Amino acid sequence: MPSLQDPIRPGTSPVTPAQQRRRGLALAAAIVGGWLTLHVWGVFFHAWSGIDWLRAPLLVALQAWLSTGLFIVAHDAIHGSLAPGRPRLNAAIGQLCVGLYAGFRFTRLAASHRLHHEAPGTADDPDFHAPAPRAFAAWLHAFFRRHFGLAEFARVTAVLILYLALGAQALNLIVFWALPALLSALQLFTVGTWLPHRHGDDSFADRHRTRSLRWPWLPSLLGCYHFGYHHEHHLWPHVPWWRLPAVRQR
Repeated sequence: MPSLQDPIRPGTSPVTPAQQRRRGLALAAAIVGGWLTLHVWGVFFHAWSGIDWLRAPLLVALQAWLSTGLFIVAHDAIHGSLAPGRPRLNAAIGQLCVGLYAGFRFTRLAASHRLHHEAPGTADDPDFHAPAPRAFAAWLHAFFRRHFGLAEFARVTAVLILYLALGAQALNLIVFWALPALLSALQLFTVGTWLPHRHGDDSFADRHRTRSLRWPWLPSLLGCYHFGYHHEHHLWPHVPWWRLPAVRQR
């Protein structure tokens, strides 16, 4: 097993904090920029035509993946791995991402996520469903209710009213905003929480009570930005999402 000080596998080049910061910010800019571009176009400017039987599902899938990326960037910001040594920058970008994602407050999510890392897979873990640690539907319901409360609902509703006032069509809002958001939430929960932390017939390796999904690089990227390499993330939470393949345990 790699050491805590040097988790990068032999033969893989390490990165300095400055290099990590530059690449992390560039990737974050691409994800946020891509999401905003598709969001604004889809909500306000998309005109439906016959080609949308093919085009719309592809755009929804892309926007769902970019929405997941918003949350993953914010997750790195929580751990300080987005911009090492720049806590205010991490917090600012993290708030931007989770605000765009679903009207979340970054400080609240950060506090909850730290509890998850302190006691993963226990009753004290806010992301774990202790009453039914294998049940997908019950866990998903509890997860959604825990993280998306009245405050988030009120913020999203206010934006919805504003969008309608600005002339957005209801169908565009459903297809290019609501549907990608729901698919993204399902993706994050399934790959980033349920599959790694659910109880199974196999035992967990250590106190982190998590396992990694042994997916190849491309399915791992498309699945949840390598967040399926979840045991590695718990071992080295300071490693950003795009470096997780470099610390993946064989």
